[in-house]
Amino acid sequence: MVEIISKRDGPRREDVQVKRLIQQNRSTIARLADQISGGNYSASRKSRQKPKAEGLIIHVGGGTPVAAEADPSIRVTINGRVISVDQNTGRQIHHIGDIRNRGGAQVFVLATKQNGFFSPVDETVAQALADLDGSKLLASYTEEQLATDIGVKLGIA
Repeated sequence: MVEIISKRDGPRREDVQVKRLIQQNRSTIARLADQISGGNYSASRKSRQKPKAEGLIIHVGGGTPVAAEADPSIRVTINGRVISVDQNTGRQIHHIGDIRNRGGAQVFVLATKQNGFFSPVDETVAQALADLDGSKLLASYTEEQLATDIGVKLGIA
């Protein structure tokens, strides 16, 4: 036996019957849905009041923020990086070098191509700090003193 299915205009007869059944029993379906959901079904179908813009701060993008002038300082991080930091924002400005362990001693290594750094410091900074490159940190010469010396040589006091 072969059934020929052709496209007809309008909904199928079964769909019309199911829609009519649902429409006739709408109140019973809603009552059961409220009973199962603890009243959340009817609460979700109620219209909600739209939020008002009173007392809210509305920021419409655009415009660039006014940047304060950088207040640089030299800092030695926990992982041994010697960096220049903007004190206003806390962001790193420049990477100056690292403190590395060489031969059992802590040594300051300036960020230059000769020392194997991918992004070296500027040539003027390298010349100003050349005498500090390779300096050992001891109990008498601490990280704080190194940061102060670098700041003095770069004019950041």
